[in-house]
Amino acid sequence: MQLKDKVIVVTGGSAGIGLECAKTYHREGAKLAILSIGPKEIESALHQLGSGHLGIICNVGNDAEVKSAMAEALTYFGRIDAIHNNAGIAYPSKAIHETSMDEWDKLMNVNLKSVYLTTKYGFEALKKSKGTILNTSSLVGEIGQTIHAAYAATKGGMNALTKCMALDYAPYGIRVNAIAPAGVWTDTLRQWAKEQPNANEIEDYLKKIHPLGYCPEGDVIADAAVFLLSDKARFITGCILPVSGGAELGYRS
Repeated sequence: MQLKDKVIVVTGGSAGIGLECAKTYHREGAKLAILSIGPKEIESALHQLGSGHLGIICNVGNDAEVKSAMAEALTYFGRIDAIHNNAGIAYPSKAIHETSMDEWDKLMNVNLKSVYLTTKYGFEALKKSKGTILNTSSLVGEIGQTIHAAYAATKGGMNALTKCMALDYAPYGIRVNAIAPAGVWTDTLRQWAKEQPNANEIEDYLKKIHPLGYCPEGDVIADAAVFLLSDKARFITGCILPVSGGAELGYRS
C-alpha cells in the first residue's frame, strides 16, 4: 500500500497506460480522479476500479474544462496529493510538412498544454500537500522517430518542462518527474501498428527494439509510476525515467 489514502488526478486514465496506472494506484491504496474525454471509457474504468473514485469528462486541452475538473476533484476529496499527466495522442503518423495545422494544434493541446493547465489549477492544492507531479513522456522525446515529428516534439517539450517544473517547485516540496516508455501494447499502439506501411512486420519490430526481447503491457509502466509517486522516491525530482527495456542504449548487432 505505497499510495495509501493518496488522492491522485490521472488524465487519460480511462484507457491504455493511464488505466493500467489507475488500477495499480487503486491496489496501492490511492483514491483517484480520472479525467477523460470519453464517457463510456470513464464508466468502464470506474467499474473496474470499484467505489470511492471519481470520473470527470474533460478535454484536457481546454482551459475552462480543466479548471472545472480540478476544482471538482478538490471538492470531492478535499485534497490532491498527485497529478499524473498521462493523456496523450500519437497520431498522425506523418512528416512535419504533411501535418496539418489542426493536427499540430491537437497534439500540442492534448500532450503538452494539458500539463500546463493541470499544474496551473492544481498547484495550490499540491503546495498544501507537498505533492507530486508525474508526466507520461516517451523515449521518442529524447531519440526522435520517423514520421512522428510533431508527436516527438510534444514529448521533448514535456521532458524540458518536467525539469524546469522540478526546479521551480522544489522550494514548495513538490517533486516533478516523467516516465518514458518505448513501445507498450495499448489500444493506441495497436491502432498505430495497423496504420503503418509494414503493418505485418510491426510486432517483430517492437520486440527487436527492446533489448530485453519483448514489447510489454502497461503494467511495467504502472509499477514504475507507483515508485515515482511514492515516498520511496522522496529524493527524486526532475528525472526522466526510461522504462524501455534498454531501447535507448545504442546500436546492436
